[in-house]
Amino acid sequence: MNETLNEIKLGDVTVTRIEEMHGPVGMTPQQFFPGSPEEAWRRHADVLVPDHLNTDDDIVQVAMQTWLLRSEGRTILVDTGIGNDKARPAVPAWDHLRLDYLGNLQRAGVRPEDVDLVVNTHLHVDHVGWNTRLDDGTWVPTFPNATYLMPKADFEFWNPANNPDITGGVNENVFEDSVAPVHAAGQVQLWEGSHTIDANLCLEAAPGHTPGSSVLKLNSGSDRALFAGDLLHTPLQVMEPDHNSCFCEDPAAARATRRKLLGWAADTNALVLPAHFSGHSALEVTHDADAFAIKRWAPLPRY
Repeated sequence: MNETLNEIKLGDVTVTRIEEMHGPVGMTPQQFFPGSPEEAWRRHADVLVPDHLNTDDDIVQVAMQTWLLRSEGRTILVDTGIGNDKARPAVPAWDHLRLDYLGNLQRAGVRPEDVDLVVNTHLHVDHVGWNTRLDDGTWVPTFPNATYLMPKADFEFWNPANNPDITGGVNENVFEDSVAPVHAAGQVQLWEGSHTIDANLCLEAAPGHTPGSSVLKLNSGSDRALFAGDLLHTPLQVMEPDHNSCFCEDPAAARATRRKLLGWAADTNALVLPAHFSGHSALEVTHDADAFAIKRWAPLPRY
């Protein structure tokens, strides 16, 4: 691992963590994970505090980050954060951001034109933001030479023409400024079920959090990894996998999918890389009765 670049080698794939930002999400555990008992957060405080929960103000801590993969000669980005200059009326902290995400990508040796593939695990506001950038008042693809892989189910669900309930919610304006411009440029490839990227990487549907939510599985040499998107938002969901976030569209499916994929990760000794874990960001899990436990954290420097 190169700690300067937050880099891990998994089989023939190099994985680099690219930060957009990290810190408080502005929600208490009970707001973010309705129904989760306060006692559970106290019981697991040794795992959660301080990287995932700030006990001073009882606010959940998260990271916005991209996993940069180099596989079979291609440069691949998994999820693209919130983005700059975007109108986000439902989330004032994300409204018209000015962050140095592209600078962080550059420091990892990648220019926008170098990116071959962008994977949006789903089409929530904080996973598609850097799909586009503002150029003289027009939203254009940030990565001009990339194919953007998007789940068909989410592409249809988050289109305001199909879903008027988007207005006033966290995904307001997202399709228009971060999805539709890439589609209009002819750079979107929609998929459903599963999609093989190369000999090392395969996308699989993981519905529940959103209709089109997906995960990216890595199988290279003796290494396995699960780029988990929003399967998890907090380590509490490892130890107590039946707790969903308030953003899960289908709670029952989200719980079932989480248990299934954490089981796969435990059975295969896979490294789990969620989109939003702060601290060391990635972890290995093991079975623990009818739930799971953290086996070890990845050797990435803590945020």
